[in-house]
Formats: sequence, structure tokens, C-alpha cells
Amino acid sequence: MASKTFAAGLMLATVLGTGQGAMAGTFVYISNADSREISVLSLDERTGALTPVATTPTSGTVMPLTLSPDRRHLYASLRNEPFSVTTFRVDGATGKLTEQATVRLPDNMAYLSTDLTGRYLLSASYVGNKIAINPIAADGSVTEAPVEVVPTGKNAHAIRVAPSNTRVLASNLGSDQILQFAFDPATGRVTPGTPDKVETAKGAGPRHFVFSPDGRFVFGTNELDGTVSSYRYDAEKGALTLIGTVSAVPPDFKGGAPATAEIKLTPDGAWLYASERTSNTIAAYAVNGQTGALTPVGSFATEAQPRGFAIDPLGRYLIAAGQKSNAATIYAINPETGALKAIGRQELGKNPNWVEIVTLP
Repeated sequence: MASKTFAAGLMLATVLGTGQGAMAGTFVYISNADSREISVLSLDERTGALTPVATTPTSGTVMPLTLSPDRRHLYASLRNEPFSVTTFRVDGATGKLTEQATVRLPDNMAYLSTDLTGRYLLSASYVGNKIAINPIAADGSVTEAPVEVVPTGKNAHAIRVAPSNTRVLASNLGSDQILQFAFDPATGRVTPGTPDKVETAKGAGPRHFVFSPDGRFVFGTNELDGTVSSYRYDAEKGALTLIGTVSAVPPDFKGGAPATAEIKLTPDGAWLYASERTSNTIAAYAVNGQTGALTPVGSFATEAQPRGFAIDPLGRYLIAAGQKSNAATIYAINPETGALKAIGRQELGKNPNWVEIVTLP
């Protein structure tokens, strides 16, 4: 399946090109917290080369980013007082950003996502121990008054809707649990599911998670014990069942306590990647599409303190940013083995921490 997807991606990359009637291209957005700016770069889908397009200033310490489903807006969480979210309009031809509006959020939000209709912004507050849901107006801008603010366990870290758009999961790192909600896409409100949570191993610290493309599985990083867990997902009940847990730390690493961070799947669901900040590596896994089990295929050296990374929409490249190196490495993904090969490097602003990649029509 991976090789077929790669071949299809290669054909599409040729279409993307620079000829008449071609699509605008693929763009990369990287938030730089300490220099308060977003790097906008163009990704060449044929070669993996990154080209700077623009540097967009922000009015605060910018960290989590998320794109609207229609790819016309980028939302950026500002994590200093007043805690806010900025809506940027995305230029469909150049990928450049234009600030549209900045409104306050209920707290310091460590994660942003939208529902699948683009009508609601979902956010999770690590320090505030809560999740929130804000309406998104017809013009794509976030509305300040939330429809829901829900207290959670300790350290809410991520929140995402399920592929059905009728369920929501939210990880609580400090409470070692993933909360399970029913979601009403008409009102944006959530209600506790049955059961209302799944417990992780004590001290694991669940952080970020992703759904498999078919919605049958969920994969999540556990920050504090340096692992990745796979779950079977019951779409009807919105409930998780643990399948297994594997390490994200290189077998021979002895450099201190783990700090697993981001997690991403290739678009075909064949390969899973997780960043580990203490060893400065990215762990790769083969995904069994029938059982959801993970098989480690290697750990690959990357930038210093790799908090954020992303995979391009064709599944050909992975771009990882280093908070301490102020740079990103571009990797080619081997479609047969899942291995990463460094093919380029790009200097960034200060404390780059979040990466989003989008192909624009």
C-alpha cells in the first residue's frame, strides 16, 4: 500500500509543477515562539527543497497552529497574556498570511484544532486544566465568546474530533487519562461519553494523538515515560481500547528522562512517527492496518529538542523543527521501509515549535 501511495503522490507532484494550470503548491508554516513570528515556506514536492516565502509577525508568543478544513485560514495560539488566538487569511496563490482578527481565549491554550466542518475551534489548556470550544464565523475568524468551557483533569494537552465529527477525545497528561466526549456539530457542545475516559499507565503522561485514516485506531504519545500507545477505536461509542505500547526512546540512549512530543501518520496510514526531545530523535513505526499494532523500524537523529514536525499531504517528506537549534531538517520518507533520510536544512526564528503543511489549489 505504501509504494502505491508513493507512486500516486509522485504523479500528483508532477502535476503540481510550475506549468500552466498547475496548483499553487505546498506551503509550510512554522511558529517561532520567542521571535514572535510565523515562518512561511514553499515546499517543492519533487525535490523536498524549502524556499522562504515570508516571515509573518505575531502579537504574542506564538505556538500551536491549525488550519481550517478548507485551507483558507490558519489559527495561531498566543500563549502570553492576554491569552488569544489570531486568525490569518491564507493567500491561495502564494501561501502568505494576512492577519484577520485576534480574540481572547478562555486560557493559555497548548493545542488547537477545528471540527471537520470548520465551524468550531477546539482548544486545550495545559496550565488551566480545561478544554474550550469557540465558534468560527462565516468569514473564518474565531468568535471570542466560547460555547463551551469544560474543566478537565490535570494538564489538558490535546483535543481532536473523531472522523465522524460527532465525538471528541482530549488527553490529560497530569491525570494519565484520555477523556471521551460526544460532540454536537450543530451547537459545538460536548457531553461526557460512556465511558467518559480511558486510563493510561500511571505516570505515562498522554500528550498528542492521531486517528488512523479509516478511523479504526488512535495512536498517542506518552510524554513522561517515552512511549507510544495504540488503541482500537469504537466509533459508535467513541471509546478507546488499548492494543499495545512501544518505546519512542532509542534502545541505547541513557541521557535522561524521556520527553516524547509530537505524533504524525503518513496519509496512507502505513507509517507512524513520534518525536522524542531528550534524545533528539524521531521514532518510526510500521502500522499493521488490520490490528493497529506498531512495529518499530528505527530512530533517526534530528534537530535539538524536536517539539513539532509534520508530514506533507503526499506523504513524501517529514519536516522537523528544533526548539534549541532554531532550524528545521527536511527528510525524505522511504515508502518501502519508513526510514527517514535527511535531504536539507532550513534556518528559522527563535524557538520554532509547531509545523503545519498544506497544499493549496
